[in-house]
Order: sequence, then C-alpha cells, then structure tokens
Amino acid sequence: MRRTRIFILSVNPHDKSELTMDIQWFPGHMAKTRKKLIDQLRWVDIVLEVADARLPMSSRNPLLCDLIGEKPKILLLNKADLADAQKTDRWRSKLVLESTTLAVSASTGLGMKKIVPQIELLLAGKMKALAQKGVRPRAVRVMVVGIPNIGKSSLINRLTAGARAKTGNKPGVTRDSQWIRVHERVDLLDTPGMLWPKFEDQEAGRRLAVTGAIRDETFDVEELALWLLEWLKTCYPQELGRYGGQEAQEISLKMLGHRRGCLIGGGEVDDVKIAHILLKDFRDGKIARVTLEEC
Repeated sequence: MRRTRIFILSVNPHDKSELTMDIQWFPGHMAKTRKKLIDQLRWVDIVLEVADARLPMSSRNPLLCDLIGEKPKILLLNKADLADAQKTDRWRSKLVLESTTLAVSASTGLGMKKIVPQIELLLAGKMKALAQKGVRPRAVRVMVVGIPNIGKSSLINRLTAGARAKTGNKPGVTRDSQWIRVHERVDLLDTPGMLWPKFEDQEAGRRLAVTGAIRDETFDVEELALWLLEWLKTCYPQELGRYGGQEAQEISLKMLGHRRGCLIGGGEVDDVKIAHILLKDFRDGKIARVTLEEC
C-alpha cells in the first residue's frame, strides 16, 4: 500500500506554510478500476460525468476526459442547491464549450427531469442511423462516472426512483455488469467507474476537503475550519450574520465555540468540536450557497 500526501495551504492565503493530509491511495485498485471503466465504455452510448457545482473543476478527474474520448457526454453539476446560483450559470456558460452541462441536485431533484430528454436529444441522430441500417430499436445505454463522494449513488437512486429494477445482462458485456431501467428508453449501467482526481494542486485538495469529498479523519479539521472561516470572511462576509451581530472580520472560531456551547473544563473552547460544527454547517448549506472556484 502506498500513501500519498496532500499539502494544503494554511489559514492565511499569503502564508506559505502547509497543512499536510495523508490519503490512502491504492495504485493496484486504481489500475483495475481504470481497466474496467475502459472495457465498459465500449458498450455504452453516452456518459454522465458527475461533478460538484461548488467545485466545477477541482471535483473532476482530468483522466476521465481522455478515457471518454469522443463518446457523447453530459456534465452534471451536482449539489447545485448548495452552490452560488449566479456562479453556476457562469460556469455552465464556460463548460458548455466542452460538453452539454446541466445544474442538478440529487438530494432535492433540481434539474433531474432534464437529464433523460437531453440524453435522447444528443443520441437522436445515432438511433436514427441505426434504425436506417435495420438495427432493432433498443434503449440508450448510459454510464455514470465521477470521483468518490461526489453524489453518484444518490443521483442514480434519484434517476431510478429508488426502484433499481434490473434489466439483465447485455450481450457482450462482462457478466457482473448489471443494467437498470431508468426510463422506458434509457438503461443505466450499474457499475460506474470511480477514480480519484490527482492531488498535485494544493487548492484542489483543500476545496475537496472542505466540501467533504475527503474523509475528515485524513486531515486536521481545526486548521481546515480556520481556513474556511477566513475564506468566508473574504468571499462571502455578508453570509456570516447568522453567527451573531459582530462584523464578519471579528468572528473567530473561539467566539463561535463559546456561542455554541462547545466548552471543556475551565470554560475553554473545544476547538475540534466547533470545527466539526462549522464544517457541517457549511456542507449542509446552512451558512450560504457558495462556490469555491471562480470561473
């Protein structure tokens, strides 16, 4: 087992010291997943790539673009209900040059009804050409891909309405690949490929950690919460009003700990507990709808 290290810039954006996180990385597992993904791509008509609307770039694995190649693709910016709506619109305008892009939310259902019609629209030409060649009409075959913890399972469950009715194995596809009927004309491959992104980019690692894409056990939650608080003061100061009457710049993690009753012996603040609370509030969208990457 090899261990890779993620270096995340500290609380002060101008401070070049680093917060280090250890992430378990299994090269053998990644190679196996990549091989399986390549094999399955041969049997699908279109790919749904899932990204986080709050991190339209950092939450995507750059290897996926090369693996998918020229195959039709729809980019789904999931968790759009937690993102800054105006920035999501700007990101969609930019990313549409690469592929069809939809803002969706697997948890609320936002935009989900647009997915199947868009799939059919993109593949209408291919299905017509097959029909002209005498190929019997069949359902469109779809695969969902994306990094772990991005919401693929929730999205698949929403698409299948929780029924997860299997339609059986398809000819030529490995026997462990199950298909689910999403729509009367759309089948979904129930073995989506999962690949971690590269973590050379310190900014990407930090943003992924803040949104919960990386397990909390792998980094110092107090330092990350301190960074998040400073980031909010800079980028969304008006949204910190829920934490009290002070000006945003006066709010500190210690102050929040006192207000939320996160105290230990002697009246000291339990820094770890309040850090977890702040991160959870942020991830649940209780602080604000924010986007961590500028277009």
